[in-house]
Amino acid sequence: MISPELPSASTPDAAGVPFAVPGAEWHVEGDFGISLTLAIGRARQTFRWIRPGSFLMGSPADEPQRGSAELLHEVALSRGFWIADTACTQALWMAVWPVNPSHFQDDPGNPVENVAWHDAQRFIGELNRRLSGVNARLPSEAEWEYACRAGTTTPFSFGSTVTTDEVNYHGGFPYAGGASGPYRQRPLPVRTLPANAWGLYEMHGNVWEWCEDWYADYPQEPQIDPRGPAFGKMRVLRGGTWSDPARYSRAATRSRIEPAYRPRSTGFRLVLGAR
Repeated sequence: MISPELPSASTPDAAGVPFAVPGAEWHVEGDFGISLTLAIGRARQTFRWIRPGSFLMGSPADEPQRGSAELLHEVALSRGFWIADTACTQALWMAVWPVNPSHFQDDPGNPVENVAWHDAQRFIGELNRRLSGVNARLPSEAEWEYACRAGTTTPFSFGSTVTTDEVNYHGGFPYAGGASGPYRQRPLPVRTLPANAWGLYEMHGNVWEWCEDWYADYPQEPQIDPRGPAFGKMRVLRGGTWSDPARYSRAATRSRIEPAYRPRSTGFRLVLGAR
């Protein structure tokens, strides 16, 4: 269904209202709410509208196999944003950038991987040059976890544990006494596994996803629209990957590496809208 005209991203009172994105082909109200699709060459990327809201970021002290840097704290996001329903695919990457860096190149629907944070930023810069006004960027760490949780408070958006039918992780290392599953030894094409309640695919597992933020310990105080420190040494990665145990795919798991490093298990997911 084509939506009515939407306000621009700069409309002062539009923080919670889906804003128009130049070049979007259509707006659809489907099972997961409002979405839009951008066309870049022959590639297509769907984005889901994420409403502003508040949540508890991090993990409770009694969450099994939690990390030491997951201090539970209140976060409020005052503005909504469009987030890609999948990690950036190799098809989308190749529509913007001439060289595919990925190790697993047998399917254009595979997530692009072997990507440094700096590589993702160069891709985003070229995308914004070609599609003026879309304001593509990486998600903040808070935006990423908010979208991943999709209103849940459990270790995974699917519940207190997961299986390899829901998440692509090393099936020989299940979470908190769960059943073992296959180890696929590679990423799956996007949209292979179920979406979370907000229509986002493979937020858990498959490939690590870069966030915009420099890595730092969480503050204890409630935060509004946190963006991380102004300077740092390592950038944040979220979501876990196909080669890691299930615990690294939890919604609260935090990882970090230097932004020039290109792991074979690392990709990214786009967000549209001003920072």
